[in-house]
Amino acid sequence: MAAALPVLTFHAVDKLASVNSFSPQLFRRGLQRLRQAGYQTIPLLEAIDCIKHQRRFPERSLVITFDDGYESVYRLAFPVLQELKFSATVFLTVGIHPTTQLEARLPSLENRLMLSWREIHEMQKYCIEFGAHTLTHPDLTTLSRQQIEVEIGESKKRLEEATGKAVSSFAYPFGRFDERAREIAQRHFACACSDKLGIANLRSDCFALQRVDAYYLRSEKLFALLPTKFFNGYILSRRVPRTVRRWFRK
Repeated sequence: MAAALPVLTFHAVDKLASVNSFSPQLFRRGLQRLRQAGYQTIPLLEAIDCIKHQRRFPERSLVITFDDGYESVYRLAFPVLQELKFSATVFLTVGIHPTTQLEARLPSLENRLMLSWREIHEMQKYCIEFGAHTLTHPDLTTLSRQQIEVEIGESKKRLEEATGKAVSSFAYPFGRFDERAREIAQRHFACACSDKLGIANLRSDCFALQRVDAYYLRSEKLFALLPTKFFNGYILSRRVPRTVRRWFRK
């Protein structure tokens, strides 16, 4: 059993020149290598259960997440996940006035095509879970407490109504949160994912869970580090300058 667990974060799986894009070819090859190396996925909520009960994670396991709900997750990532029998959690931004008609799509982000409810329902049947990602994808740290409550609480309610399933996980838009957002998320969910760069472990905060953004895996050599003993050191080396840059921006 393992004391640490990578939680990977993807956004769009496409070839656009964006920090939120990840190559479809690298996505397939990278996950295939992990499968060949004996890796398996576990659901996010299973990982959270391990943390809460101080139970070590399954050996050679990881969690896969997708933020926002881009259509490319269904078209390009989902077939790979099915092929490899990998699970994932997709965090959805549902919009202020969501319609649940099957062909209706989530509100566009970055001018990209988003998932339709038909696609969401299909993925639900194959080990894909869905979490909330607010109504409109704001930076929660810039909102009033009442606005934060609406963005978080209403997104959970509307997503549960649309999917017919309990929604127990949340991801902060842009990964940003403050104590107000964390407290509200804790009242509504079993966990909340942040943009803290790191490997989850048994001391992780379940409402500020660290993840590894796929931006740091955007080459064959970098993705190949994941199943090796060098991966933790690599992530640590990227976390330090990232933290310094953010400190100077304040």
